[in-house]
Amino acid sequence: MSRRRNVGLVALATGVAGAAVAAGVAAERRAVGRARRAPDPYADEPFGKLHTEGLKVVTDDGVALHVEIDGKADAPLTVVFLHGFTLSMDAFHFQRRDLTDAARLVFYDHRSHGASARSGPEHCTIDQLGKDLDAVLQAVAPAGPVVLVGHSMGGMTILSLADQRPHLFGERIAGVGLLSTSTGNLAKELVGVPGVFSRLINPLVPTGAALVRRRAGAIERGRRVGSDFGFLVTRYLSYGPGAPPSLVAFMEQMLLDTPIEVMAEFFDTFLSHDKLKALGVLKDVPVLISCGSRDVLTPLSHSQVMADGLPGAEFQVLHGAGHMAKLERHDDVNNALRRLFDRAAERAAMK
Repeated sequence: MSRRRNVGLVALATGVAGAAVAAGVAAERRAVGRARRAPDPYADEPFGKLHTEGLKVVTDDGVALHVEIDGKADAPLTVVFLHGFTLSMDAFHFQRRDLTDAARLVFYDHRSHGASARSGPEHCTIDQLGKDLDAVLQAVAPAGPVVLVGHSMGGMTILSLADQRPHLFGERIAGVGLLSTSTGNLAKELVGVPGVFSRLINPLVPTGAALVRRRAGAIERGRRVGSDFGFLVTRYLSYGPGAPPSLVAFMEQMLLDTPIEVMAEFFDTFLSHDKLKALGVLKDVPVLISCGSRDVLTPLSHSQVMADGLPGAEFQVLHGAGHMAKLERHDDVNNALRRLFDRAAERAAMK
């Protein structure tokens, strides 16, 4: 084959590849364009605006956590909300908007998230978050019955506290809500990649996280440029099909507000998280387990494990919803939370 013909074939292949990429980009833009123009019932919703004057709670290693209190100040029940990884207290927007009549509501940002101070990387663990929750309870809810509601990493934090301070459950903690979370074994499923593929990928995760930490600055600059691809990925990881564009944008903003370094510092703790034994601590308190059927981050199978271990719990499956079901299907989640609050209040009154 002549050199000229070789060059011609390479040029042709390059042209075909370039055309395929261009077609893919165009298709992506059309898909995102349609999604952004979809009917949006939350176009005027004040996401990120529901705040009260905050206070600081200092943890055992000196990190200042940002805490806000809302709802009925004289309510007999205090509810503490714990948000998920890369999010902030704002992720409980609809719970804060709609449940202020039900109880005294406490919201706080985990260390290195939202308005809380940055943590040393060695303390970016779920076990440390359990200690942080204990500090918050001692500071803002030292007496009276408490319900803990945790989403994703927040639910893992509750299980960490149960592992460390089991006597609190049933004594002080009168109810628990576990939303889209897991007792462990997350290493077996990586963002929806099951089985053999996940087992091949997982050994590479610590190396990848270390690389991300070293290149955090460059990655941070790149992701803030924004892209239609980012919109699609956020929608896939967070919601079921047809999520309103404002919900996707809200999620995107919380992700952007969490530094890449923080993401990398916490990532290892999810691979080692295992609090299945702590589940038994919750057997004597009312429990709500809630998960979307299309959750790819903490799949429904993980909630099923918890429901099997706690047969007395209410198990809510939100068909078609994703990881952020508490936003996507907030009415259903809020109704289930009200039922949890009522059961917890009844239990506390019987003591």
